Formats: sequence, C-alpha cells, structure tokens
Amino acid sequence: MPQNLKWLYANRALRSFATAFLTVIFPLYLAVSRYSAAKIGMVLTLSGIVSVILLAGVGIFGDTVGRKRAIIVLSLLSLVGSWVMSSMNGFWLIVLASGLGGVGKGGGAGSGGSWGPLFPAEQPLLTEAVTPENRTKVFGRISFVGVLAGALGSLVASVPEILHRRGVPWITGYHLLFGFSAVLSLLMVLVAWPIQENRNNRWREQNGDDEPPPINARQLTGRLGLTNALNGLGFGFLGPLLTYWFYRRYGAGPAELGVLYTIINLATAVPYLLASRISRYFGAVRAVTYTRIVSIACLAVIPLMPTFWLAGMGYLLRMVFNSMGMPARQSYAMGVSNPRYRSRVAAFSNLPSQLTAMISPAIGGSEMESFLDFPVYGAAFFMALNVIAYYFAFRHIVPPEEKNRASPPRGLHRSATKSHEG
Repeated sequence: MPQNLKWLYANRALRSFATAFLTVIFPLYLAVSRYSAAKIGMVLTLSGIVSVILLAGVGIFGDTVGRKRAIIVLSLLSLVGSWVMSSMNGFWLIVLASGLGGVGKGGGAGSGGSWGPLFPAEQPLLTEAVTPENRTKVFGRISFVGVLAGALGSLVASVPEILHRRGVPWITGYHLLFGFSAVLSLLMVLVAWPIQENRNNRWREQNGDDEPPPINARQLTGRLGLTNALNGLGFGFLGPLLTYWFYRRYGAGPAELGVLYTIINLATAVPYLLASRISRYFGAVRAVTYTRIVSIACLAVIPLMPTFWLAGMGYLLRMVFNSMGMPARQSYAMGVSNPRYRSRVAAFSNLPSQLTAMISPAIGGSEMESFLDFPVYGAAFFMALNVIAYYFAFRHIVPPEEKNRASPPRGLHRSATKSHEG
C-alpha cells in the first residue's frame, strides 16, 4: 500500500529525532548523576533486557495481531518510559524507563533510527508498500529521512549545556529533554494511526512467482541470528557508551558531541540514497560485505587520533560506509523472507543481537577503567567477524529482484544464480 509510505516516513522521522538527542544525553545524564563507568554499562545492559522482551513480543504480535498496532503500542510504552525519566531517577526505574523509551536503541549517529524493537513491525510494512525492484530504494529513503531528522535531534542535545550556562542545573536540563521525548512519542502514535495494513499478502502475490522463497523462515532466522549475534557484540561496545568514551578520551561535552553527531547525520544522508545503486551493481550480499569492511577499518583507527575532531571525522567515515550497505542488508532480509513471517524473522533473527549487545556495555564499561580504548577495539573485532560470517552464510541466496535480472553486472552473481537455479 504506497499510501503508507508517508506515514512510515513521518514515524521514522519522529523516532530518529528523539533517539538522536537521547543517545547523546543519556550516558552524560548518568555521569552527572554520579554513576561510574561500570554502573553506566550495567544500566545499559539491564535496560537491554527490556528491549529483548519488546523485540520478541513485536515479532509475534506483529505477524498475528498487526504491525500497525505493534507500532502504536511501542510508541505508548516509549511515552511512559520518557515520562518516568523526566521525573524520577531511581536505579531500577531508570533501567526500566530507558528500556521502554528506547534509549540507545536507535543505532547511534548516522543510523537513521533503523534499530530497536519497532523495526520488525516497520520493515514488513515498507516491503509490502512497494515492488521488489524498489524495495532497497525505499529502505534507503526512509533511512535518509531518519538521518536528516537525527541531525536536527542531535542539535537538541546541546540544550542542557545552554541552560546550564544560564544557571539551570544539569539534571533539570536533562529532565526537560526526557519530557520532550514523551511528547514526540505521542506524535508517533498519531502518525501511525492512518496506516492501512493488508495481512493477507503472500510470496506469490508480491513477486508474481510460482517458486517458494529461496530459503525457509527457520533457516533464514538461524543464519541471520548467528551473524547478528556477532554484530550485537560489536555494537554493544559502542551505542551510548561511545559518547562516554568521547567524554573521557577528549573531554567532549554534550554541545560538542551534539554538533559532531549532527555533522555525521548530514554526511550519511546521501549514501543512503546510493544504497540501491550499489546493491544493483554488486548484488545485496556483496554490497553489504564491501561497505562493512571499509567501515570497520575506519572504526579501528579512531583511537589513534590525537584530537576529538580528528577522531570524530574517523567515526564519520565509519558511518558513511556503514550507511551505504545498511538499506541493502535490511531490504535483502525482507526480500528473501516469506511475507507471513516477516515480523518474526526480523525480530527473532535480531534477538541474538539484542542479547549479545546486553553483554558488551557491562564488559566495555568495566574494562574502560583500565584500558580506555577497549570498547572501540572490541567493536571493530566483533564487527569484522560479523562481515565474514554474513558473506559465507548468504553468498548463494538470491532475492527475487536479482534472480530475475537478465544479466548480472560483470559476472558477480553468476555463481550465486547458478547455485539457486540448481
């Protein structure tokens, strides 16, 4: 249903806007509240348990009750979580509220908000709104909308510092932004309401093909789950912990970090629009592999940078190349999945990522006390393992739009096509 796209774009924009400033301010809010690095990591780990429960629930709820309803329910839970953080600061309340509010579950700067418990409901709706040939383009466009909204949201992260210069306590400034996030969650409910959902779609109806999907749901979920588990370990070392690393390593405050994250969001917008071209040229799996390799190399050199802005530019390059392959990866998973089980595939294939991402912040926060750069190197290591596993798991699984392509570019897909047809 093409008319759904404008509402899905609007919902992503609101979510990315809120996630952008929450990702920056939340660990700094904990630091101002006298939380140690180890305790900050523990909060992020425990709140991840809440996200895992939500993610699994969306996978089942979305396929059985409705994906639109899942988006609305999650938005209401986010509203409650943001309101709690704006008015209370007990340890367990913060853990529960940050999990419900999706703090740190947006993928960080430049990710376009394409992470967290909500996307297993969002991605099937996107897929059903377009043809297979345009699927990656639409995934790129919604990420483009997300990073532009995130760029504006990152600027909002400087509000507590601006208010502090005028005599307002740091805590009060952070609480105001948590309250603003609650308002944005309410707006997310309103823009999700007009979405129309067709829950009777089938593979043959969408692809005009008498053949079944190239891989069954259980195998697809298992392979994605394995690769995402490795990626989750890597991402868990970054996420909100990265803003704390910049704070400790270079003394960067919320204003500097907000500006950096704004620049990153703006710089990664155009590469999202290039994702469909790159995917058509190389094929989805190779596009993801090549762009991730360069991205990891950029990440690994960040701790070698002598100043905050040089390190920030290294992180910018990491996110630019990462963003080129992200829509292809998400679109590919939906493209080879049976429409009946897309929410479950999206949710349960990412469940291992959520579980492993809960482990990393506690480890990274603890190890930072003795080796400050540990989270960055740990992230690079596990993300490299992810790329290797992903390529070997999916190099012979071809989505419909590539299978139907008359002449794969430069023979890059010949072996994969032959394997599929055989």
